[in-house]
Amino acid sequence: MNIVVSFLIFTSHVIYILPFISSQVTHLPYSGNQGQWHLLHSSIGISAMHMQLLRTNMVIMFDRTDYGPSNISLPGRQCRHDPNDTLLKVDCTAHSILYDIGTNTLRPLNVQTDTWCSSGAVFPDGTLVQTGGYNDGDHVVRTFTPCTGDNCDWLEFPNYLVRRRWYASNQILPDGRIIIVGGRRQFNYEFYPRNFQDPPRTFWLDILRQTRDQDENNLYPFLHLLPDGNLFIFANTKSILFNYNQNVVVREFPEIPGGEPRNYPSTGSSVLLPLDENKPPNVNIEAEIMVCGGAPRNSFALASSGEFIDALGTCGRLKVSGQNPYWVMEEMPVPRVMADMLLLPTGDVVIINGAALGTAGWEYGHDPVTKPVIYRQSEKPNRRFSVMAGSQRPRLYHSAAVLVPDGRVLVGGSNPHVYYNFTCVEYPTDLSLEAFSPPYMSVEYEPVRPRIVSVKEVLGYRQFFSVAFAVPELLSVSVLSVRLVAPSFTTHSFAMNQRMIVMKLIGVTRVAPETYEISLVGALDGGDCAARLLFAVCGAR
Repeated sequence: MNIVVSFLIFTSHVIYILPFISSQVTHLPYSGNQGQWHLLHSSIGISAMHMQLLRTNMVIMFDRTDYGPSNISLPGRQCRHDPNDTLLKVDCTAHSILYDIGTNTLRPLNVQTDTWCSSGAVFPDGTLVQTGGYNDGDHVVRTFTPCTGDNCDWLEFPNYLVRRRWYASNQILPDGRIIIVGGRRQFNYEFYPRNFQDPPRTFWLDILRQTRDQDENNLYPFLHLLPDGNLFIFANTKSILFNYNQNVVVREFPEIPGGEPRNYPSTGSSVLLPLDENKPPNVNIEAEIMVCGGAPRNSFALASSGEFIDALGTCGRLKVSGQNPYWVMEEMPVPRVMADMLLLPTGDVVIINGAALGTAGWEYGHDPVTKPVIYRQSEKPNRRFSVMAGSQRPRLYHSAAVLVPDGRVLVGGSNPHVYYNFTCVEYPTDLSLEAFSPPYMSVEYEPVRPRIVSVKEVLGYRQFFSVAFAVPELLSVSVLSVRLVAPSFTTHSFAMNQRMIVMKLIGVTRVAPETYEISLVGALDGGDCAARLLFAVCGAR
C-alpha cells in the first residue's frame, strides 16, 4: 500500500500549488472497483475540444468559432463581429467557457478568432498562452490570465506567429519560452515570445518533412522536455532527441515497431512517465516515453470511402536516457484511436476516450470505446492494464480530458461533424461535461487517503519545504510519496506539457494525532533540467 500526497503545479519561475488528495494500493488488484462516472453538466454550451487547468482551480475550455451558434450566449448582450468567419459574421454566442471546479459553475468567455485545432501552454505567471488555429486564427496568439473575479477574458495578438499554426504542438521550455512545432504543411518551429531584437523567423525541422505521408500522420507531434534539457519529438513512427537552441538533432531513436503511424489523423497518444528524484548520488534521472494506440496506415483514406478498420492495440515504451534505447511493446485490452493519456497522481496512466475503428476526422471514427484503461507500470507485464467502468457517452473526435486537483479526470467534448450536429447522425455532438473518479477515490481507500492541511504555495529551486497532511492510517513512512504534476493543455488526444516529478523525501514528523509533516527538496542533484523547468533556473543550452 502506498500513500501519495500530490500537487498540481505551474511552471516555471514560481510554483502555484493546488492540493491533490489521493491514495494508491500498489500490491493489490483493483478489487472489483472500476472507478465511477458522474455527469456534471448535461450541457456547458460548447463542445470541449481544448482544455487547460488554471492555477485558480478553474478549467478553461473552448472549441472553434465557425461551428455556427453555440448553446450559450455571450454575457451582456455582446456579439462577436468577424467578417472573416466562414459561417456567421455576427455571432452572439460563446465558444469558450471558464469552469469552476469547486462550485461546478461556469461563465462564457469571448474569443474572437478561430481556435479550431490550436495548441497552448501555461506561462510562468499562470497565464495560458494559446497559439494558432484556422482561418483568421492561424497566425494569432491569444492569452488568458486567470483572476479571482469575473473580469478576465481572452486577449488576442493578430499576426504574431510567423507561420500558420494549425495542428501544431507546444512545449514550455526551461527559460520560460514556448516552442511551437509543426502544423499542417509546416516543417519548422518558432518560439513565443520571440526576441524582438531579431527579425521574426522560423527554424527548419526535417523530421516533419520526412514523416509526412499521403494522409500526413505527423500532425500534433508528441513533444516531451527531457531531464537533459533537450526535446523528444515523435512524429508518425520516428522520433529524435533535439537541441532546439542549436537546431541540431542530437540522436535518432529506433522507429516504433510495426511501422504504423501514431500522430494525427492516425491519432494515438503519448506521455513522459514520472521522473523520480529519489536516486542515489551521481545517478541520472531516467526518462521514459510511452506511446499508445493510433490507426494503421491508410485508415484515413479508407474511412473516407466508408471502410473503418481496427485501430492499433499496442503501446510502446522507450527509455530515451538509456545507452541503447529500444522500444518495449505491450498490448492494450482494446484497440484505440483518439484516446487521451493522462498521468494520475499515483503515477499510473489512464487511457480514456476514443474509438476502436477508423481514425480521426469528420465521421471517420466508429465503435466508441467508453471504458477507460489504467496502466500500472509497477505491475508485472501481464497485469499492468485494468479495464474501468464505462461512460454512457461516446467521446470521439474533438473530445478532451484533464486531471484536476481533487484527483478526478474531467472529460468533455466530441464533435465528429462539421458543425454542431445534434440530430440525424450516429454520434451527435456532445456538449456535456463528466468526471471520472479513478479507483483511488473510492470509499474503501478513505482510511489511507491523505488530506493536505498546509503547504507553501510558492517554491524555489533546491529549496527545502514541507507539507502537512492528515491521514487516518499511516502504515509506514516507507509508503509515502510526494509528487508535483504540471497540468496539461489537452486537445486532439495529446496532453501537451504534462509532467510529473516524484520529489525527494527528507523526513516525516508526527505533529498531531493523524497529522504529519513531511520535509522535501526539489531537484537535489542539480543536473535535472526537467526539475529546473519547474523551479525556473535552467537557462538555455
